[in-house]
Amino acid sequence: MALFTGTVVALLCLAFSVVLLWSLHVAARETLLQEVTAAGGRVAYLVDHDQVRSVLPPEGRNRLIQVVDPQGRVRAATPAVAGKPAMATFRPPAPLRKAAREVCGGVFGAGRCHIVVAQQVYDDGGDWTVYSAAPVQGFDAPPALLAGLVVGSALVTGAIAYGTWRSVNRALEPVRAIRAELDEINASDLGRRVPVPQAKGEIHDLAQSVNYTLDRLEETLEQQRRFTSDASHELRSPITAIRAQVEDALLAPQESDLREIGPAVLRSLERLQAIASDLLTLARLDAGAPCERESLDLGRLVAAELDVRRPVRRVVSRLYPGVIVRGDRIRLGRLIANLLDNAERHAVTTVHLEVRREDPPDGDPRFRFGLAVLEVLDDGAGIAHDQREFVFQRFTRLDAARSRNIGGAGLGLPIARQIAESHGGSLTIIDSSRGARFLVCLPLSREP
Repeated sequence: MALFTGTVVALLCLAFSVVLLWSLHVAARETLLQEVTAAGGRVAYLVDHDQVRSVLPPEGRNRLIQVVDPQGRVRAATPAVAGKPAMATFRPPAPLRKAAREVCGGVFGAGRCHIVVAQQVYDDGGDWTVYSAAPVQGFDAPPALLAGLVVGSALVTGAIAYGTWRSVNRALEPVRAIRAELDEINASDLGRRVPVPQAKGEIHDLAQSVNYTLDRLEETLEQQRRFTSDASHELRSPITAIRAQVEDALLAPQESDLREIGPAVLRSLERLQAIASDLLTLARLDAGAPCERESLDLGRLVAAELDVRRPVRRVVSRLYPGVIVRGDRIRLGRLIANLLDNAERHAVTTVHLEVRREDPPDGDPRFRFGLAVLEVLDDGAGIAHDQREFVFQRFTRLDAARSRNIGGAGLGLPIARQIAESHGGSLTIIDSSRGARFLVCLPLSREP
């Protein structure tokens, strides 16, 4: 940054110096032209009043003047050009009385150029012309001015480059502090946070974003630790049961009955298989694995799930036709099955199911075509209001469902909610007079 700024300032100083010198040259040339014109004007006044002599007095250093009659003869001149032919032949075009040109050679000598001003004087005998001239000034800058411009440009460039380096260095100090703290965090404690500068600005926002990212990362890692711990605990229970049953059979093979051990081991294996399947489903949902999307009738999907189940409670369903959604048939089927499993597990006698469509809510673009609603209601003990979000955490079972005989692994509802959200919808628990009332809202699709 300092090098770039210094280079730009140096180029600007160079351009300024060139423009300044050229402006001085143009001003000096204009001043010279005015002086030559004034000198010729004084002689023209004498000609107009018949006071001119054959030899004119010198008009300053290097100022040459000639008076030419209407026939082109030189009638008067300054000593330097006396007795020489006219220094120029041009005359001011009518109706102008003055004209200026640069004339080289001739009476001035080979390779020498002068600025010549021609002024006409009107007389009864014809038009007389007064020529005044001075040597053309070359582009010659004073050495002191050149030295001042060079030194000044160097000082300005160096000062701005140094100031830029200091400013950028000072501005990057918070970034270095953030980087150093991140290095310490990577090496030691994820709970630490980077320092946030007091001054508002982009680096302040960067530090806040880094701290927010660290918060999310720490939360994710903590969730992963809890998930791993809970999964290990859930897997350990059926594995321990299988190990105990097999060890008992090995210790007393003659007293063991395969018809008793087999079903018990199979139940534990089924539990292991269910947990492994749920974990695989969660891993795919967390990774955002793509799925097939097709138009599905939600009512028919629920009816198909009811047809293949062996209900342990009475199921009362009200399924309205034409509730079309776009989604993955397998995943939506898993959502329905998980909600039915949960409802049957906690219902006393009856589970109520309803599929309907509702008008789109205001201000939510996800449901611009309307809502596809799946409602699952059981007549069990229900869920307290302050525990409704708690049941959607992984490996969570409420105290009323702690028994391994009636409780699942605590993954069914989290999977169901994640499937609903991956389809652009939601899964919530709403108030009911009795039991737990789960409400699934999905975007309604246009009719195929």
